[in-house]
Amino acid sequence: MYRTTYFAPTLKETPAEATATSHKLMLRAGLVRMLSAGIYTFLPLGWRAALKAAQIVREEMERIGGQEFQFPALNPIDIWDETGRSKDFGEEMFRLTDRKGRLNCLAPTHEEVVCATARGEIRSWRDLPQIWFQIQTKFRDEPRPRGGMLRMRQFVMKDSYSLDRDEAGLDRSYELHRQAYERIFQRCGLNYFIVGASSGLMGGAQSQEFMIESDAGEDTIVRCNHCGYAANIEVATAAVEGADCGEREAPREVPTPGQRTVEEVAKFLNIPPARLIKTLIYITTDGPVMALVCGDDELAEAKLVKAVGGLVRPAHPEEVREFMQAEVGYLGPHGEHTMLIYADLRLEDGFGLISGANRNGYHTMGIDIARDVQPDEFVDLRLVKPGEGCPVCGQPVRLVTTIELGHIFKLGAKYSQSMGATYLDEAGAERPIVMGSYGIGIERILAAAVEGSADKDGIRWNSALSPLDALIIPLGGANHEVVAKAGEIYDDLTNSGFVVLFDDRDARAGVKMKDADLLGIPVQVIVSERNLKQGLVELKNRWTGERKFVEPPQVSAAIEEILEAARPAAGLEEVED
Repeated sequence: MYRTTYFAPTLKETPAEATATSHKLMLRAGLVRMLSAGIYTFLPLGWRAALKAAQIVREEMERIGGQEFQFPALNPIDIWDETGRSKDFGEEMFRLTDRKGRLNCLAPTHEEVVCATARGEIRSWRDLPQIWFQIQTKFRDEPRPRGGMLRMRQFVMKDSYSLDRDEAGLDRSYELHRQAYERIFQRCGLNYFIVGASSGLMGGAQSQEFMIESDAGEDTIVRCNHCGYAANIEVATAAVEGADCGEREAPREVPTPGQRTVEEVAKFLNIPPARLIKTLIYITTDGPVMALVCGDDELAEAKLVKAVGGLVRPAHPEEVREFMQAEVGYLGPHGEHTMLIYADLRLEDGFGLISGANRNGYHTMGIDIARDVQPDEFVDLRLVKPGEGCPVCGQPVRLVTTIELGHIFKLGAKYSQSMGATYLDEAGAERPIVMGSYGIGIERILAAAVEGSADKDGIRWNSALSPLDALIIPLGGANHEVVAKAGEIYDDLTNSGFVVLFDDRDARAGVKMKDADLLGIPVQVIVSERNLKQGLVELKNRWTGERKFVEPPQVSAAIEEILEAARPAAGLEEVED
């Protein structure tokens, strides 16, 4: 491949819309171009890198017995109605009507299609277990696409699905995927870690995320450096004390004119914020519910979703007024209402607490949770704060931002029951197929690799993901001997199976070298008149910056050595039957 004919347009300046390091460099290095918000065109170098990442994923999925499918991206909405997710996905789901008036959608994921396929083909326990996977384009109408490859409206995902007879089979399939994911990310050279996570719209009994730390990330993870505990902040817990209790007394109202926020009320009454009860109203499919946390805490909505057993949304101000006859800022859990009350564990033994009086301009003091509120359920509802005690070892935890690389879920029979995907067991009884779902974002692998290894000059690809093996740079275009020798080296390398780009542009040496560092190809082969006079060619290791000089016949072996050193470990060997 020659640079004058290969489409690799680099940019000197960073586009204004790019903020994440990976976004800036992937645009500048000519890997991608934005068509519209959250929608990108892969250019040749970028697509080559994506294909290498996808091939690593494919190999590891086949290693655990996965069979590759290609499910349709265009789905009839009917199958999504069967599980209720046509409603749950809301505006994130792209919907379109065909010429005959039938409503369809662009699939954001494929659990429903897998169930529709399985229920027509799986008959007996002898047909199980199965692992089906695909590497395909998905669509989600993200409200705020950001970070280039990190949150898009159209993206490439490896999604796989395990189909088992029972929970024990699901445990085995889940463990196989966990091992496969570890090997994938190790082979890609990513410094990942695993966290407990919320299952969200996917549902199911258990899920874990594979993350890397990055300032460009949008997930917040609670980590303990002492014991290794890690969990998404949506599900993380901490060792904390209960509510800051006051004196035991009968409830009494006090005027708090114009004091609505926790900070305002605490200052006005001269009390610590932790002594306040924060009362929040949420709407579920079954009506309004009340969530209570201490005044110095924030509610983790994902924890409330788990407690309620379905999706929730904050009540609108007009709904709050209808339910409570008071404005937001003056709400309390006591009084006459029929809502289910979910209270955070910190409040369980609380007394002498303060909340809104359900009357504008007033708060109630002396609330005893057991006496005056009697919540329906005490559950962990709060977001963990940095410096709080680790739930495992008690040492202070820290909060870090991360990029999610992959997510694995134990779905159980959530989808198979609603869609009638069943099999006959050994006794002839009909049972639902037990499922797992497992996803990896291909673009996120590339973005994470760039974020984690880039330096001030550009990308630094490892040899597992690099779109090319080497870049040949002749310096001194007017010197025919230099060009001829560079051409000979190019022919030798390509004949030896290396993927090489020859920078044959009529450009200054500085321009070529800056572009070479920006592209981040592992090996730069620099052919110059000065070095040729000594019978040598210069090799630059882009990963380490090290330079070495070799005779032209030794270039191939030297490149192989550099590529091998820049190749991440192959990963864990363990694979269960």
